Amino acid sequence: MTNAKPLTAKELHRLLHRGVSDLIVESEMVALLQSGKKLRLKEGFDPTFPDIHLGHMVGLRKLRQFQEYGHHVVLIVGDWTAQIGDPTGVSVTRPILTADQVKYNAETYMKQFFKIVDKDQTEVRWQSEWFADFKLADVIKLTSKFTVAQFLARDDFNARFTSNRPIALTEFLYPLLQAYDSVMVKADVEFGGQDQKFNFLVGRELQTIMGQPPQQCLMTPLLVGTDGAHKMSKSLGNYIAVNEAPEQAFGKVMSIADNMILPYYELLTDVPDEEIAEFKKDMEAGKNPMELKKRLAGEIVTQLHNKEAAVEADNVFTRTVQKHELPDQIPEICYDISGQVDLRDLICITGLAASKSEAGRLVQQGGVSLDGEKVTVNVCSVKNGCIIKVGKRRFAKIIDTKAAK
Repeated sequence: MTNAKPLTAKELHRLLHRGVSDLIVESEMVALLQSGKKLRLKEGFDPTFPDIHLGHMVGLRKLRQFQEYGHHVVLIVGDWTAQIGDPTGVSVTRPILTADQVKYNAETYMKQFFKIVDKDQTEVRWQSEWFADFKLADVIKLTSKFTVAQFLARDDFNARFTSNRPIALTEFLYPLLQAYDSVMVKADVEFGGQDQKFNFLVGRELQTIMGQPPQQCLMTPLLVGTDGAHKMSKSLGNYIAVNEAPEQAFGKVMSIADNMILPYYELLTDVPDEEIAEFKKDMEAGKNPMELKKRLAGEIVTQLHNKEAAVEADNVFTRTVQKHELPDQIPEICYDISGQVDLRDLICITGLAASKSEAGRLVQQGGVSLDGEKVTVNVCSVKNGCIIKVGKRRFAKIIDTKAAK
């Protein structure tokens, strides 16, 4: 096994502090990195949902940075824990998935995962490799290593216990199975969000019990979504997907609040800290942040696609949003527009909104226009060949199905 590349003091500080919310234990991590050992970096995911957004990208970028110094990622597909359900802080758990669902979600996840993480320096492992032959005796032996009191120390378990909300016994197994993953792959470092801290520590302790060196635990901060108020989440609709089209991703980045520009630069780009400090001075001096946002959007789109796509997305944004021009290419959608049309259905059919309820909100908020005129009612007349615009960047040309024949 080849050694990892040595790090300068500046590189070491950037690797362990920029985009890192917590690190257990920093002194041990520094010693490992300075030893030259090629570290095994564990990242696990439950394939309950297949999509990745920029919130996930924060941690994946950190994995990639470690890879650039020669370290090795071990991606674990939680095909067993996906059938148990991790506590969500409420009285419901994630749904149990079929084997086919797990496989489909995992394949979709990995296509997006390897947009950011180097595939050649990653090994993919499935939990079923070691849990498929697990017997009841093995489960009992594993559970005997920890106490209920230890698990009730976990914040969400404790909150539900004290408020008399249910906790399924299977939920206690989740941290144990995740910890056992660390033992089986001999993880040196486990990566994830701050909400995984308890599980990481269980893995660290189980490794020690099993005679292995304890893994280090590196946690990344939560990224605030495009609404500027809550963490990025698909359920809240405030996300930017990793597989988003370049123009859509660029436009969504341009929509973030000004106070989010610097955190996005810090967590989602490689722009040097010194340059970000200059950005901060410029903004405090009252400089228009438009160009900073454009560069940020370009940096992110370049990572997800390429430089050419970023340049074109910038051009599209300038024409359609800043100059209020129509894009060069507008998708045509055939739809029966005889009589009155429910815009919510039409918007869903065009794919300009994910659901009828979302389409309804957009109409009510004045985010929908027909041929440049805002529409604030759900039902109205629609002309053949009219251009429907949803938000600032989404367009479609409506062709009457009768005229298309």
